[in-house]
Amino acid sequence: MAKIEEGLLYSESHEWVKVDGNVAIIGVSDFAQSEMGDITYVDMPAEGDEVGRGEDFGALESVKASSELYSPVSGTVVATNLELESAPELINKDPYLAWIIKVEMSDRTELDSLLSPSAYRTQTEK
Repeated sequence: MAKIEEGLLYSESHEWVKVDGNVAIIGVSDFAQSEMGDITYVDMPAEGDEVGRGEDFGALESVKASSELYSPVSGTVVATNLELESAPELINKDPYLAWIIKVEMSDRTELDSLLSPSAYRTQTEK
């Protein structure tokens, strides 16, 4: 069974969000990385790029598949995890430490549409 961290919010497309003030720290869930297999590449936006809720902002590539990443919130990318450029496998080791982007949110109410850990657990068990 996939590990689901408490204290985070989740999107239906398997991204997680940790809120730090007006910044959303975004990564992919343990469920998503386990479905992907060994991750070999992470495509990320640049700092300063705008992202929109529900829009793709990058992709994960693995030995098994490629999967788009969808932003759970709208805003401006204020940081990317440069460590993932040379070590994408960090997502497989601990997807909750290996964040992908940080976004300064333009509309905090978008957080209301995300799933709680228990609701996300129910979704992944289907």
